[in-house]
Amino acid sequence: MTPEAQKRYDEKTARVQAAIALKEPDRVPMMPSAALFPMLNAGYTVAEVIYDTSLEKMTKSIVKYLEDFDPDCGLGTGTNYAGEGPMLELERPKNMRWAGMPGDIIDRNSIQQFIEYPTLLDDEFDEFFSDRTGWTLFKQTPRNSDFLNPLLRTLQGGRVSARSVAAQVSTPEFKAMLEDLWKLNELNLEYRKNAAKLDQTVYEMGYPVFRRGGAAVPFDSYSDGLRGTILSLQDLYDHTEEVERYIDEAIGPMLQMIRMQGTMPGAKGKHVFMALHKGIDGFMSGEHYRKYYWRHLQMIIEEIIKADMVPYIFCEGKYNTRLDCLTEVTPGKVFYHFEEVNMEVAKSRLKDIACIAGGFNTNLLQFGTPDKVRDEAKKLLDTCAPGGGFIFMTGSGLSHVKRENVEAMFDTVREYGKY
Repeated sequence: MTPEAQKRYDEKTARVQAAIALKEPDRVPMMPSAALFPMLNAGYTVAEVIYDTSLEKMTKSIVKYLEDFDPDCGLGTGTNYAGEGPMLELERPKNMRWAGMPGDIIDRNSIQQFIEYPTLLDDEFDEFFSDRTGWTLFKQTPRNSDFLNPLLRTLQGGRVSARSVAAQVSTPEFKAMLEDLWKLNELNLEYRKNAAKLDQTVYEMGYPVFRRGGAAVPFDSYSDGLRGTILSLQDLYDHTEEVERYIDEAIGPMLQMIRMQGTMPGAKGKHVFMALHKGIDGFMSGEHYRKYYWRHLQMIIEEIIKADMVPYIFCEGKYNTRLDCLTEVTPGKVFYHFEEVNMEVAKSRLKDIACIAGGFNTNLLQFGTPDKVRDEAKKLLDTCAPGGGFIFMTGSGLSHVKRENVEAMFDTVREYGKY
């Protein structure tokens, strides 16, 4: 890293750390969720980037974005599945669609789409709690993908002998699965090597990458991966004992995972990301939110703090009725990113408790004008910047937005957001 890049790295790191500590840095930090915008800004389709296993297109996209807009954080491969197209084809997930997949099922410039459905059925709770391994292997796994079906059929057999196993693993289907597993491993090793090169490029440019690790609220895991939104919310009334048993069993391993993340090299001060999928206003009552959601989220937040890392909490959807709960954390250690909330109220309630971010409507960058963008950015800064503890972020990812509007947003915050 050059001395100039080191200076940039140190300035940006200090700026973000000050905001999270509820202090006033030299100016409001800018960390908008870039999403698909760097790829589109560089002239690539999303499909091109997803199927470029060298990650050269993703690297060029990120470098151009950093040089063009100079945000206060760097980017990695993120959650855009850059370079992972061939691996996804081998894995054959049933619950996901991605740009460029065979048949072009979704638009070639679309963000990935997830299909939610229950993998834990109503009559399987006893099996789920008594034989988790068996249920996961023979029920959940084939519902998510057919990739391992030849192996699962072998494991599911009754009487096992060397000859019977030899016969089953010698079928064309089993051999094809093994070949795909070898290909998948080779692709994954290449991906990890190229992703590390991308990270090094960003670092040498002088841009810190704060996000390091992740966590999930147990109820989100229950809803997202097992029962789906509708059934999981019905279960709060129809399968209360099962919900409570699952979330209380899941919190221990989650806290242990956080502790392990905290022991990894370079983890100190890094951000542990959590997206709150089912905590949104209106999904459950305040009583249910506290009982089934907040009590575990609060435990996770405090465990991340104990591990000397920063809880980065993305509050998806509307979050106006949850602000009381969000105040119940160690002050000056948490970073709440809001998609949609009354930012004036959030600032008032959380100003002495946690750093806040978000609240800037991304639709304005797609359909608005530079003047309107500047006006709205100034309003948000007037509301949230005083006293510190504010990071300027868009409510959601940039993706399909106008470049001139992005320029107006960055320029306004850079000049008007000075302390």
